This record gives sequence, structure tokens and C-alpha cells, in this order.
Amino acid sequence: MALPDRPRIAVLGTGANGAAIGADLTRAGHDVTFIEQWPAHVEAMREHGVRVEMPDEVQTTDVRVIHLCEVATLRRPFDLVFVVVKAYDTRWACELIKPLVASDGLVVGLQNGMTLDDMAEVVGPDRTLASVIEVSSNMFVPGVVERQSPPSRSWFAVGGVRAGVQAGAEEVAAVLSAAGTVEVSDDIRSSKWMKLVVNAAELVPSAVLDLPLADAEALPGMRDFMLRAGREALQTAIDTGNRARPIFGLTDAEVSDPARYVEQLFDQVLQHFTLPETRTTVLQDWMKGRRSEVREINGLVVDEQRRRGGSAPANAATVELALLIEEGDLKASPDNRDRLLGLVNAV
Repeated sequence: MALPDRPRIAVLGTGANGAAIGADLTRAGHDVTFIEQWPAHVEAMREHGVRVEMPDEVQTTDVRVIHLCEVATLRRPFDLVFVVVKAYDTRWACELIKPLVASDGLVVGLQNGMTLDDMAEVVGPDRTLASVIEVSSNMFVPGVVERQSPPSRSWFAVGGVRAGVQAGAEEVAAVLSAAGTVEVSDDIRSSKWMKLVVNAAELVPSAVLDLPLADAEALPGMRDFMLRAGREALQTAIDTGNRARPIFGLTDAEVSDPARYVEQLFDQVLQHFTLPETRTTVLQDWMKGRRSEVREINGLVVDEQRRRGGSAPANAATVELALLIEEGDLKASPDNRDRLLGLVNAV
């Protein structure tokens, strides 16, 4: 597959990350259409453009944006679709856009979680690419993105789920380079598992404490807990036939030493992709009254270990408290540190 010289691009899901990336692509001269489900956000972008506030710069970009309910009015197909919705929304989002993907078009999941199989089942493995994405941003005001990691500190890896579509990864990387550093992975499933390793360590455990990531990691006992959750995830990745491999540009990654490698991934996020005030996507979801991706991240680790007769105590403790919070039976709070540590120590 070869993309046209100026492909028609859709960004499906333009929350904090999707809007920031879509703005970068638009500013680079690409033909981009935003597709968004939050009505107030759609109207704000139509009226004022997307305002992206970065540590050293503020950019406002005029964009073309439509609401989900307007997708049925579109007729011309897209050559390239970036799916930037929550992992649990992947299947319906792909079904929505499938009729509008060109016969030789490509669909790329810019998401956390192992969404590549859901995507491939819907749009076909021969036009599905997956990615690893490391962009820190949040959105609480329609039309306004607070982006802690500008393009100079954002990182992606892309790769095809089948060898036949891998050539398209190079073209996608060239397009996506407007938003950050992009590498092409020859084993995107393993690369995505490595991102899940660090996500298991940081996203939900820090949210359970209602703290920015850096503050959560600094609480006594929490760094060890978070690293344990990451090590459990790495072991699960290996148990499911994947391999430890460098991501985030870690050329000196000690992939042969699981404990050290998890620590390197964790510290890379803390030191290079976040600011002291950065709240993870899970905490942002809870602040907005939305459910999180805990089942698709820590829950996946627990489920895969259970299928093999194993266990993942740190991830299981994280899932247990996260679900209590989402059900309204527990409040996210630093007090939950003792609950997390107690659940693990009781095993």
C-alpha cells in the first residue's frame, strides 16, 4: 500500500492527545479532519480553533472538525485514519469509520492497551497498524489542550500487525513525525506490551492515590509497588510470547534484566515525558466522571496470569481499588497507599 502524496487524514477522537496531534498534522500542511464526540469541544474548535498550551509556547490552529453524528454525511473516503479513542471504545469506533476507509487505506491505533486485534478484526489486518504513544497532555476546557510534552519530547512507534502492511508503517511515520519522534517497530505487538508494562506501573496506581504521577511515586513504598506492577506486566508479556525490547528511544535498555528494564522505562517517563504536575489519563478520566482503562491495562495482566494459573498481586490490588472507586464505594485518595500495600503484603 502506498499513501497518496497528500492523503486525506481523519483523526477519530480528538481529546487532549488527538487534538494536539491533529493540530500538529494540520500545521504541517496535511489534509486533516477531526471527528469528535464531545459537542462543546466540537463547537469550541469550530469557533476558535484548537489552542495547545505547551511549557514554552502556545499555538492556536484552525481545524476542520465534525461531530460523530455527522460522519454519515461524509462521502469521500480517508486514506489514513488515526484512532485516538479509549481502548474500550476501539471496536465501535472502527466500525463507525470502516465504511469511510479507502480500499487501500490504513488505520492506525494511537492508543494505550492492546487494541490491535480488535482493530484488525473490524477493518482487516492488511490495513491495520498499531502504535506506541508517549504524549503527556490533558483537557478540561473545550478547545484547549494542556500539553506537557511538546513534539520535541513526544515519542511514537508504529508497525503493521502483518508483514504485508509493514511497508505502510514508514509512510505513516513520515506523516506522524510532525507530532514527535517516530520509530518503526518490526514487532509492534511486543512494543505495545512494553508500553503496557509502564502503564501498569504508573497510570492507575497513581490515580488511585488522587495524585500527580511524581507525587505518587514519592510516597513511601509506592515506587516499589509501582515497579512490582510493571515487573508483573513484563513477565506476563514474556509468558504470552512477546519479547522485551527497547521503546522511548532507550538505546541502552537492559532488556535482559527485567527488574532493571522496568525501572528504566518508569524513570524515562518520569524524567522525559511528564512534568511534576502531570496527572495520568486515568486520574483525568475520574476527575471528569468517566470510567478508566484499568480493565484493559492492569486487568489484562491479571486476566492473562489467571489463564495460566499464575497471579499478579500488585496489578490485582490496583484493579480492586480502581473498580471500587469507579463504582463509588471508595474515594481516590493518598490514604489508599496503605490499602494497596496491604493487599500485596497479604498475598
